Amino acid sequence: MRTAGIMAMLEAATPLSPGLLHLLRLASPALPIGGFSYSEGLEAAIDSGRVGNEAQVAHWLSAQLQLTMARSEVAVLAAAVRAIRSDDTPRLHALDRWVRLTRESGELRLQTAQMGRSLGDWLRGVEPHCATMLERWHPTYPIAYAIAATRSDATVADICAAFVFAWAENMVQAALKAVPLGQSAGQRVLGRLCAEIPATVAQALALDESDRQAFAPMLAIVSAQHETQYSRLFRS
Repeated sequence: MRTAGIMAMLEAATPLSPGLLHLLRLASPALPIGGFSYSEGLEAAIDSGRVGNEAQVAHWLSAQLQLTMARSEVAVLAAAVRAIRSDDTPRLHALDRWVRLTRESGELRLQTAQMGRSLGDWLRGVEPHCATMLERWHPTYPIAYAIAATRSDATVADICAAFVFAWAENMVQAALKAVPLGQSAGQRVLGRLCAEIPATVAQALALDESDRQAFAPMLAIVSAQHETQYSRLFRS
């Protein structure tokens, strides 16, 4: 009787969305794309004394989320998803060129190229339908992520939210190692970033083509400084 009752409850439950499960897979830190090896200038900000405690980490990452992610990577990702779903390959390649041209340091260009290449290689192995789109092409990370995410029927907003969450979790993990911070502090910072993700995604989706930008002078400075930093844990 108990087994029959459990089965009845399972049958009555709302079915899980395959799109949601696919996005969780893409947001997993176990995805073999090397994101854990980058701090995006955070390590240099810590080394220079600009960031040194939980509050400063939260402020730094929140500012990066609002000033760079929303106006650049997330906006590009949203445009790339729409381009893929409308079968607009020239548009997709133009977005990829924009990402490459707007990385303001060698490290940041290396990061988007390496993570995009690794994600593309992973897709060729586990998602054969992506092979044709990726033939003789290694897109940057936001574009590769768009290709990976459009396998599902998820909304553009949900795809962007998963992308931002993966970024936030990676950056918090970098802060835990480099500041260092405790696990509870890291979860508080991650909670703050999660609370800001809906507004970040909404901002990115509302941007016109002419409003998309990658202008973050301090981030560019600390990223360039990190390239010659004497001792470091991360590649950026």
